[in-house]
Amino acid sequence: MPRLSEVITALETLWPPERAESWDAVGTVVGDPGQEVTRVLFAVDPVRDVVDEAVKLGADLLVTHHPLYLRGTTTVAATHFKGRVVHTLIKNDIALHVAHTNADTADPGVSDALAGALDLRVVRPLVPDPTDPEGRRGLGRVCELDHPVTVRELADRAAARLPATAQGIRVAGDLEAPVRTVAVSGGSGDSLFDVVRAAGVDAFLTADLRHHPASEAVAHSPLALLDAAHWATEWPWCELAAAQLDEISDRHGWDLRVHVSRTVTDPWTSHSPSLGAPN
Repeated sequence: MPRLSEVITALETLWPPERAESWDAVGTVVGDPGQEVTRVLFAVDPVRDVVDEAVKLGADLLVTHHPLYLRGTTTVAATHFKGRVVHTLIKNDIALHVAHTNADTADPGVSDALAGALDLRVVRPLVPDPTDPEGRRGLGRVCELDHPVTVRELADRAAARLPATAQGIRVAGDLEAPVRTVAVSGGSGDSLFDVVRAAGVDAFLTADLRHHPASEAVAHSPLALLDAAHWATEWPWCELAAAQLDEISDRHGWDLRVHVSRTVTDPWTSHSPSLGAPN
């Protein structure tokens, strides 16, 4: 059985912490480097429901995409829900490791997993990493379809292939317009509109689109927008990451048991369609 330090070293070859954004908080949050690891759980969010799942599963390591303490803290008292998470992890000998923006830009990374879930062929990064001489790493992906579909068909595909959430898929644009090329970016993507337009794609699928940036984007061009739930666009990465660790485990003869959490941690729990007319 490997030690936690060995597994973390392997994870950091996939997602080097130095490739995270300067504002990010990645790496090991909780864990004894010398503890043995036999079972690993991947999830998007380090929230109480996921930690309880890790306890029930008997996991020794929880790997999440989102940080527990993104802006730091001065206390881990169990009177706060994040402190309770830390206490539960330590009491049950479960380590917590975070791969966030260093997993977003990895090759393969979060947006590769999103493209794969939709059967899109990745052509290149949307925002290339200037430190990658091969031009494969970077934020987002520019993709092609094997054959054109309508915006409506692409939205239906996303609704069927991504995990179900209360939001579903919101669409801006002509539903019958043809789509041959798509930009995707797992997580919040409305800061990328300039590079999306420069890429000349027919549609942009991401999450957390706000009113004004989206309104300006559709006013500038016929670009179709598909807005999914943040959690849903990043969850496919958990399956990709689990498969990567499985391969490493097999290569080293570790015999790790690697799992993916299917607990829905999207904060929105219900959706009521608008039925009223404007006054």
